[in-house]
Amino acid sequence: MNYKTVYQGATAEVVEKKSRFIADVFPVSTSEEAMECLEKIKKQYWDARHHCWAYVTGVENVQERCSDDGEPSGTAGKPILEVIRGQGLHNVLIVVTRYFGGTLLGTGGLVRAYTAASKEGLSHSMIITRIYGFKLKISTDYTGLGKIQYLLAQKDIPVLGTDYTESVEITALVSQEEEKQITAEIIEGTNGKSQIQKQKECWFAAVEGEVVVFD
Repeated sequence: MNYKTVYQGATAEVVEKKSRFIADVFPVSTSEEAMECLEKIKKQYWDARHHCWAYVTGVENVQERCSDDGEPSGTAGKPILEVIRGQGLHNVLIVVTRYFGGTLLGTGGLVRAYTAASKEGLSHSMIITRIYGFKLKISTDYTGLGKIQYLLAQKDIPVLGTDYTESVEITALVSQEEEKQITAEIIEGTNGKSQIQKQKECWFAAVEGEVVVFD
């Protein structure tokens, strides 16, 4: 149940025949949150002619909406939505604000401009893959430590912390898909001398080389 999303949005602009297309990208989790972001953009660019947008929210129960906001039908909202779909993103809103430059672009020109602006906005945003899984507490004696560390490193399993007392306790993050296999490999690799407790469910992701846990 992993999915790609925007961790940090951005603003980017393309110019086509003196018309400015300003794309603002937001991470959102609900339609209400998306509409709040849209209202902020409308206030920020209050003198613009069009605020076209699209969003995709949800992971299993996906909701999609888009708007041409006065542009010819199918020339703005749908192209923005297609960019989001094309990158396989969830929980994201893109608003493209247009300042008219005096020259009509035609339907093809509008589609290309709104598509280009959306892609440019996403290219400046921070995109991550959120992974659904668990925190595992692995307890072992010191003879099993090296084997466990090797297995976790081989699988790129993030380790949140290690406590050294009479025994060793490792807290690691594992995806739902890998949890059973990792557990079996650790028990086999330590000849059954380790104990594993599946703890809190969580979402996590790698962000600029660091692991972030989402509660």
